[in-house]
Amino acid sequence: MAIESHQITVSGLDVEVVRKDIKNLHLGVYPPLGRVRVAVPLMVTDEAVRLAVIEKLPWIRRQQLKFQNQPRQSQREMVNAESHYYLGQRYRLRVIERPGVAMVAVNGVTYLDLFVRPGTTQEQRGEILSKWYRVQLKLLILPLLEKWQSVLAVQVAAWVVKKMKTKWGSCNPSSRRILFNLELVKKPEQCLEYIVVHELAHLVHRTHGEEFIALLDTHLPHWRMTRELLNSMPLGHDEWGPVQ
Repeated sequence: MAIESHQITVSGLDVEVVRKDIKNLHLGVYPPLGRVRVAVPLMVTDEAVRLAVIEKLPWIRRQQLKFQNQPRQSQREMVNAESHYYLGQRYRLRVIERPGVAMVAVNGVTYLDLFVRPGTTQEQRGEILSKWYRVQLKLLILPLLEKWQSVLAVQVAAWVVKKMKTKWGSCNPSSRRILFNLELVKKPEQCLEYIVVHELAHLVHRTHGEEFIALLDTHLPHWRMTRELLNSMPLGHDEWGPVQ
């Protein structure tokens, strides 16, 4: 649990410092603009944080540059031929107006067909697609949770799909509740599996310490490559996720 959170400035960088009941210092750089956050044990001073940040400045700058260069989509207008993603594949949207119930269907490897009633607005089309994405993601998450809860010998009390701008996923070990970012449905399936395992692993080890990393190494040997893939793919108009 965070005890204190405040900001300091190091070499022109605004750095968020969060003091927790942890053993080691953890430094992270987060999209979309390269926000710097340092989680530290309770007794670590700001001066010690400054020294740690200065030591990592070249790495921090590289991460920030990577995020700045990451491709981003413009605001989606929900019109024909517009690009939309599903499971890492880019599809062309086809809006088909017809009477009846609205629905979405994947048509081969090229088209994402959106069936709507005549006169449906851009916002309504977006809501229809978003609801479809949510259903698909839940269907994908269920078997992954069943598999990895068994492998890791853990049990989730509750899990929710939510559109988030700060994380791909999050886990509260105390309540055993996990949140999954809706945007994961647009990424390759191995990326979703990585996030499922990552969040479940927090039920075994709360922090990103050596034991946590070792657990990922054991069960997902290529997780670092998957993380890079996840964080290199195009971001939605208002969506982003952290390096996990």
